[in-house]
Amino acid sequence: MMSISNVSTFRAFKSDNFKYYFAGRSISQFGTWMQRTAIVWLVYSLTHSSFMLGVTVFAEQFPSFLFSFVGGVAADRYNRSTIIRWTQIAAVVQTSLLAILFLTNHIVVWQILSLSVVLGIINAFDVPARQTMIGQVVREEGDVPSALSLSAAMSSVSKVLGPAVAGFVLEHWNVGFCFVLNAIGFMAVIGCFAMMKLPPYEKRITDKKVISEFKEGISYLKNEPRIGLVILMLSLIGLLVLPYDTLIPEVAKMTFKGGAATFGYISGFIGLGAVSGTILLASLKRNDNLRFYLIMSTVILGIGLIFFSQTTNFYWAMLFVVFTGFGSVMQFTSCNIIVQSEAAAHMKGRAISILLTAIFGMLPLGSLLTGFASEHIGSSNTLLIQGFLAILIAICFYRLFTTSKKKQVSSLESEELTNTTI
Repeated sequence: MMSISNVSTFRAFKSDNFKYYFAGRSISQFGTWMQRTAIVWLVYSLTHSSFMLGVTVFAEQFPSFLFSFVGGVAADRYNRSTIIRWTQIAAVVQTSLLAILFLTNHIVVWQILSLSVVLGIINAFDVPARQTMIGQVVREEGDVPSALSLSAAMSSVSKVLGPAVAGFVLEHWNVGFCFVLNAIGFMAVIGCFAMMKLPPYEKRITDKKVISEFKEGISYLKNEPRIGLVILMLSLIGLLVLPYDTLIPEVAKMTFKGGAATFGYISGFIGLGAVSGTILLASLKRNDNLRFYLIMSTVILGIGLIFFSQTTNFYWAMLFVVFTGFGSVMQFTSCNIIVQSEAAAHMKGRAISILLTAIFGMLPLGSLLTGFASEHIGSSNTLLIQGFLAILIAICFYRLFTTSKKKQVSSLESEELTNTTI
């Protein structure tokens, strides 16, 4: 009988360790999206300000930008499993505090923002450790792209289910239940990681300082422009386009005259598109041109935003946000696979941390910019501009990727000619 792990899309499931990793991360991502949905809805309910939505996203993500380079170096230096265990314990404490404050009627905006900052610092260490750990939990190096795509697909499913469940809970109970469920989920994650059987950890001995190792990563990317361009493109999209989701609560309430359930539906359909994108990536062959899919997904993201910004029909809007979710997750996952597949083994943790620093740095700044723009020109016009910017960035980087590839081919031909002459 054919096992699911024999299908190329799911080949990473051959490893029991990956199964535990996948289960743990699924629970964690589901709870995280549920909590994020609850927090932004709570802040919007308290302030009725789209700018404060941007501030809320900024509060969580900017600390990740500040500390993710330290997290990346830590992922290269120390036991990644231990790092993840401690970050999950910290996350239990953080979400439990949110639950206690809300359920005792002591919650105010500054407390939400402060605890969001704490979560951002936790993620700065958790995400690089999780991303670079994938190579340890699969059986073969060739299974890494499958594992990355499946992990992204799982994140996308969580993006569908998390907001949808949060919308249901918000509609029938309250925000506090979302926080309680998330705290329970983090404890389950700790159990999943405890069941993994990893090879003994070999401590990496180094006398270098953290900042020196981070500078080495920057120098490495300068000498590998094909990887550097990918990270630069993601940075620009993160600043100018991806923060579109900051405006979803306002669109749900003002454009479609809905409530928490409407917000949950829109977020859920964005996640549905994201699932489709990651399943496509997981099905690709190892030698497929991921940079082509990176450009294509950016164009699809732009088209989805343009049409979504102009419709007032809720059902048409759900179709357009599917394209938006498809494009946005395919883009980030393509970048992640390119960096993890092409970066040297000893630089992988730092390359990932620079990728995450780029996205964590640009997203919060972009969220502030998006919230500010929406306050002055409206959410529809802001989304429209973001859609056109996505297409413009795709055109520019298509040319840059093409030029870089020609230079690489020319350099290889020159080396072959020199070797032949010698």
